[in-house]
Parts: sequence; C-alpha cells; structure tokens
Amino acid sequence: MAGRLEGKIAHITGGGSGLGDAMAHLFAREGARVVVSDLKLDVAQAVADSVAAEGGDAIALAGDVSSREQCETLVADTVSKMGGIDVLVNSAGVTPRYAPPEWDFEQTWDWVVSINLKGSMMMSRFAVAEMKKQNSGSIVNLASIIGLVGYAQGISDGFNPYPHTKGGIVQMTRDMSVALAKEGIRVNSLCPGFTYTPLVTTLVEDADMHERLKSLHPMGRLGEPQEIANAALFLASDEASFITGVNLPVDGGYTAQ
Repeated sequence: MAGRLEGKIAHITGGGSGLGDAMAHLFAREGARVVVSDLKLDVAQAVADSVAAEGGDAIALAGDVSSREQCETLVADTVSKMGGIDVLVNSAGVTPRYAPPEWDFEQTWDWVVSINLKGSMMMSRFAVAEMKKQNSGSIVNLASIIGLVGYAQGISDGFNPYPHTKGGIVQMTRDMSVALAKEGIRVNSLCPGFTYTPLVTTLVEDADMHERLKSLHPMGRLGEPQEIANAALFLASDEASFITGVNLPVDGGYTAQ
C-alpha cells in the first residue's frame, strides 16, 4: 500500500529537533523524499541519517531562515538535489526564552520575528515560485494556540514576541491560501498546544509551571511531537485536497474553553 506522501518531496525547516524531527521521520515513512534543514548542518544531518537508518530517503541542508539569501538557496538546493518541492513545512521557530541574556527587549523581539514570521514568509515565497511551475503544492505553517488566544495570566507581560509572530502566521496563512488557491497551492497552519519540545523545556523543568500548563489543557496533559506530526501529515497530503486557509488547533481542547 502506497504511503500518504508517496512520491512527494517535502522540505521541513527546523527539522533538526522537536516537531520538525518527528515530521521528518513520519513523512519519510509515508513515502516522501525529505529535506531536513536547520541552522546547523550537523543537527540536520543527524536527523537525516536517522531517517535513512529507518529506510527513508532524506538529505540535510543548513540555512538561516531569517536570511533572504539563505532561504532562496535552501529552496534552490531542494529543487536541484531532489528534483522539485511539493510540500513545505515551516517548522523553524524560536522563543524569547532562548535569546542571549544581554539583549534588550527590542533585539529579542526582532530576532523572534525574523525567524518565526519573516522566515516562514520568505521560505514560502521561494517555494511558491517553484510550486507554481507544477500548479500544485502544500504549505504547512507552524503557528500556535498562542496565535489564536492570549497567554494565560502570569505567563507573559504582553510584549512577548512569540504570540505576536504566531498570530502573524495565522493571518499570513489565511491571506496566502486565498491568493494561491487557483494556483493549486494549499496553505494551512497547525496551532499546537503546549507540546514536549525543546521550546518548552525550561517551562516544564519548573514542576509548578509544568502542572499549571497541564491543567490549562482540558485533556490534562501536554502534547507529544508525534501527535502534531500526524496532523501535519494530514494537511500535507492529498487527503486534505479541499482544505486550505485553515489554522488547525491540535491542543487537547485548550482553545475550546
């Protein structure tokens, strides 16, 4: 039985860890030829090697999605090495918790915006130019529940750039989907709840915060990367052929409250 992405070429940014890692393995198991890109080549290569060890087809590329030139190169290298691009997953992202401590709020805000929002826009722009040539393609953006609702009280001071960028991705997804629908290109986003990835490591290391975060989700727990990857697979695949412009919560009921 053919995989759900059989014959597709999928580029996953931020593929060296967390959600991107889980997606790379799942997409390959479902028949995709996968490009794993990340800021550091060795990180991306480790995931590509792991995918290959499972029998999948994957290559690694290094690139900084906050750089226009490097985004263009990432897409060009995907096309030259793999023969095209059918699926783009904009999974690369950062949180201000990992900004250098000596930065002020403006430097931190610019850094988060340049990767989360600008990076998703630029990777999409260059990928779309290739997808238009074949009149088909699927883009899956990584937004967040915090792009749909505000942080719970006491978690943010209101100037946290993370929800600002994720809200931008939600609107970018809607706008791109309408503009590209007649080009055969679908654009959707995932809005995960708090999930066990490196981005939440510092939060869950605090036992009290960990329990609070779990209590905010009606299902009483945080998400697992595989659960988010499963949703990404659906949106990327032809099973979602009549779905575009959707910002899909995968959140244990968080945004239903």
